[in-house]
Amino acid sequence: MSYTKHKSEESVEDYLEAILVLSNRIPEVRSIDIANHLNYSKPSISVAMKNLKNRDYITVGDTGHIHLTAEGRRIAESVYERHTLISDWLIRLGVNPETAVNDACKMEHDISPESFEAIKNYIQNN
Repeated sequence: MSYTKHKSEESVEDYLEAILVLSNRIPEVRSIDIANHLNYSKPSISVAMKNLKNRDYITVGDTGHIHLTAEGRRIAESVYERHTLISDWLIRLGVNPETAVNDACKMEHDISPESFEAIKNYIQNN
């Protein structure tokens, strides 16, 4: 996978994860909520939401509320699981929580399914 495509897919995963996290906190997610959560500009979020909608990862209602499709939710939940497991593990290993969360944000996109499952199994069994 090329670096450009990889960074693009990483962004998609970040947006979907943000929508999932927000939808667990507030009843209706809007573009402005995502912009505030990710600290991105509203125009950047608008472009990203159009891309996610075109890929059938989200739906946008007439009132502007954003919902994950089944596929969007599947991806978001997978990324969120990797993020939380890795950040929690790093914190238990003694890493500063802020550093652990930042590192997990990077690692969640690059770790192979095989390595993630091995880490997950190790953590669950120890």
